[in-house]
Amino acid sequence: MAGEWCDTTLGQVTDFLSGGTPSKDAPQYWGGSTPWVSAKDMKQFRLDDTQDHVTEDGVANGTKLVPAGTVLLLARGMTLLNDVPICVANCPMTFNQDVKALRPKPGVRDDFLPYLLLGNKERLLNLVDLAGHGTGRLNSDELKALDVVLPPLPEQRAIAHILGTLDDKIELNRKMNETLEAMARALFKSWFVDFCPVRAKAEGRDTGLPKNIADLFPDSFEDSEMGEIPKKWKVETLADFSSLNPETWSKDTRPDIINYVDLSNTKWGRIEATTAYSQQDAPSRAQRVLRPQDTIVGTVRPGNGSYAFISENGLTGSTGFAALRPINHIYAEFIYLAATASENIEALSHLADGGAYPAVRPEVVVATQVIRPDSDILARFSRLTGPLVGRMAQNEHESRTLAALRDTLLPKLVSGDLSVKDGECIGEIA
Repeated sequence: MAGEWCDTTLGQVTDFLSGGTPSKDAPQYWGGSTPWVSAKDMKQFRLDDTQDHVTEDGVANGTKLVPAGTVLLLARGMTLLNDVPICVANCPMTFNQDVKALRPKPGVRDDFLPYLLLGNKERLLNLVDLAGHGTGRLNSDELKALDVVLPPLPEQRAIAHILGTLDDKIELNRKMNETLEAMARALFKSWFVDFCPVRAKAEGRDTGLPKNIADLFPDSFEDSEMGEIPKKWKVETLADFSSLNPETWSKDTRPDIINYVDLSNTKWGRIEATTAYSQQDAPSRAQRVLRPQDTIVGTVRPGNGSYAFISENGLTGSTGFAALRPINHIYAEFIYLAATASENIEALSHLADGGAYPAVRPEVVVATQVIRPDSDILARFSRLTGPLVGRMAQNEHESRTLAALRDTLLPKLVSGDLSVKDGECIGEIA
């Protein structure tokens, strides 16, 4: 380790700030433009926005505003039983009482602090205790007393640059995938929910589609159990398009190495990580055989967004997923977008029961009602959305590779076990 590195504690190099929640009984505090961070927002490293927002009055009455670049650490919540979310605010934000904000003291760079925490994530996880009702907690005094080593400012800058370059590419892929998915979902909604081409033809308007595609759609509606639908289209369920959990490993067929996809690593369409287990060490729930074009939907706490489209071979899913395999390859994108539409995920969350870990049966997922158009329309839809979903898969694969590289470098760089000069070329190649 370089001689200029110094032993210190987290409390000596950072200021800890506590947040709060403005009164929910005061409507003048809520619905403003300032993001308000809670555990549900801390799903990615860099935060651009949050689900809830406060007004200027809300900022002044019950919470705290921190500037862009502030590190946010979840200090209380059930998530802490498995992970310690660490985020960086990309704009000024407020936060609730379950979150701690960390600001660097003199001698610590803003862009290095989050990596100092991430590099000690396993040690942070070991500090988690229980606060009652199965809720994890990070004690502030123990956090401040955590031993860390601090490099001099030039090395802080270099380490942050190397790791930040990898995170920049991961973030770019994430934003690109948000755009690609939004495009695919917009087309699905237009064709199969709002029936825009049919409605335009029925009203004598231009569909905005090429003639060869517009001609595939009917020009009138008829009544059904789901209300008005395009003429000659049918009300069916996902079971008419897919096979439910078609393959399961047995003790005799399990491979020597199992690349496991768990619910906790599958978030809103993204498989953020897979874990390789030997046959004998794999969790008992690692049973679902997954193939490209399968859609997986979490059945445990189904409203938390544990779903994804499978794009690679060799994966095994948790029994907490319902795996939907298309009966025909042209159904693949339709199944994914239908099964994971926000209204369907929301509906599943209300159907779940079971105490601390509410769940729905896989049969409930596959019973989701959908509208079946003509096969020619489904084939055309697949041709249009397949490249979008395929590009998303490529981006996700690249991001997982970059994340694995970052996670390998992180603890070695922030501990001084790997010198900056050793890591620079890696950052340039990535």
